[in-house]
Amino acid sequence: MNKSSIKEKRRRKSSPFWFYLVLILFPIIFFVVLEICLRLFNYGRNDETWIQVTETKQMLNPDVSGRYFYNLKNLPQSNNDAFDIVKKENAFRIMVMGGSSAAGFPYSPNGTFSRYLRDRLELMYPNLHIEVVNIAITATNSYTIRDLIPDVIEQEPDLILLYAGHNEYYGALGIGSAENMSASTGLVNFIIQLDKFKTVQLIRTLLSSVGTIFNSEAIIDSERGGTLMARIVKEKLITYKSEMFDTGISQFENNFEDILSFTTEANVPVIIGTVVSNLKDQKPFVSVKSEEYESAINLFHKAQKFYIEKKLSDADSLFRLAKDCDALRFRAPEIMNTIIKKLAVKYNCGLVNVDSIFNSASQNGIVGNNLIVDHLHPSIEGYLLMGKIYLEAMRKNSYLPNETLIEISDTKQDSIVIDNFAFSRLDSIISAIRLKGLLNDWPFKENPDYTFLQNLNLNNKIDSIAYRAAVENLNWEKSHREAAAYYLSLEDYYNFAQEYRVLISQYPFKINDYDYATSVLINAKEYDLAYFLLKKRYNEMPDAFSTKWLGTINLNKGNIEKAISLLLESIEFNNSDAQVHYNLSGAYIQKKDYIRALEAIEKCTELNPQFAGAQNLRSELTKILRQ
Repeated sequence: MNKSSIKEKRRRKSSPFWFYLVLILFPIIFFVVLEICLRLFNYGRNDETWIQVTETKQMLNPDVSGRYFYNLKNLPQSNNDAFDIVKKENAFRIMVMGGSSAAGFPYSPNGTFSRYLRDRLELMYPNLHIEVVNIAITATNSYTIRDLIPDVIEQEPDLILLYAGHNEYYGALGIGSAENMSASTGLVNFIIQLDKFKTVQLIRTLLSSVGTIFNSEAIIDSERGGTLMARIVKEKLITYKSEMFDTGISQFENNFEDILSFTTEANVPVIIGTVVSNLKDQKPFVSVKSEEYESAINLFHKAQKFYIEKKLSDADSLFRLAKDCDALRFRAPEIMNTIIKKLAVKYNCGLVNVDSIFNSASQNGIVGNNLIVDHLHPSIEGYLLMGKIYLEAMRKNSYLPNETLIEISDTKQDSIVIDNFAFSRLDSIISAIRLKGLLNDWPFKENPDYTFLQNLNLNNKIDSIAYRAAVENLNWEKSHREAAAYYLSLEDYYNFAQEYRVLISQYPFKINDYDYATSVLINAKEYDLAYFLLKKRYNEMPDAFSTKWLGTINLNKGNIEKAISLLLESIEFNNSDAQVHYNLSGAYIQKKDYIRALEAIEKCTELNPQFAGAQNLRSELTKILRQ
């Protein structure tokens, strides 16, 4: 056979170009079609960052934490703070990000530093639409913030507040977490992005199902501990300055480098806080031997001795070293605060030294149970202090709105906000039970001990509701509505109003709540209690009812000009309410403007000739004007 025949035979046997093209494109086309089909049939979780809750409002998607928790059945959520889909022209929008301390555990959703900040800014800037949106999620760390920050930037925040660091090791995807996939920060962030594809979610679900068959611990469930804190820990012991310890530090620094790079590029101001821990009253959870350092518990005991001897500088140093040497790494090591300060300078961020200020506000300058309720979560007083700290940082860094401030001293503003803080007795009891649940679980106790539940003093209906909310997962909103109904049945209007103040603080866009609560209070002639809710209703969405009663109450208090303005505004909404015209006539009489008073009462009698007292008042005004 000659050479030309051989070449011809080989040419015939070799596959054509299109064959290789199809071979390459087929898997690509297959996965593209599969992805489209999965999306059409709404497979898996809703992966949108934001979900619409009303025609005009949105909030962080409750399912978004599914991006970070792969093996957890019950996903943690944010506080479900809602904000406008389309930002108002007069809006000042702040986004708060972090873990459970930023979210306000155990007092969330209303007992947070972000609530104090919102209430204070609303008082300072009554003409602005203030939005302080807390999207912090329990048991998450810098991976979550890094993933969400581009979507947060798209919402046009005027400021972002960050408080994070404690969850870096055991929080979702952290190096010591049961959710951890890799020590490489870049690889983990890449996987987070990949998981937004439905195809990847499907593959992960299939692999997880197979893994569950062979490994009963593949899914983290409640049997591993009652609290989320107890359930997500995988590598329990991470010794000081070990390889895993250093990996956690690198993870934190790398992610925060990215986070602050994104915000700097978008020209969005950021305030970042150092993290505070219970130094004086929380002993190390686990002590291990080390060639370089004494055991954590020995260091802690020495620190206590120095504290008693008033050698406070030495005590502070040893308390901090004892915390760092604690091999159960729930409290952020000191180096994280060093990194936070360094990055704040590098990226020209605002910095709040929460750690330093908490210690300054503590006896002998070392923080303990005075401002922290467990190992790291602030008390309600601590959260209020955090709110003031961040507000002061906003002022110092010129991040406050460029608007005229209300002329009330800072001390008076602080007093007003604290006196009106939307936190009820029900919230206090729920928080207390939550905290007891935490302190009776691992790592505070080696094995969960829920006998404390049997010893709770459930003396009344509110105690019972709190128990169901904290232990049996009764919905937070439903629990407060049930409490309000109970108080109303007792004609306890003060606490009825307080429960609705709590509800409205969390869900200011639920207009029906304002209308129902104020109607009940007005019918009960509890005008002072109604006034606060009426003002909130007016600020959210004024209408004929709120302006009518705000005007009427101001008239009764002798605030004539304000009463006239509000009553006229009510008439613009609804010109057919005889009572508004009657009250307006009375307001004009107080000003001795009898002409306008007569016009108003004539309109009243035109609408309702039988309105009580209207005809007599009309006659009196007519006589006055004839003189």
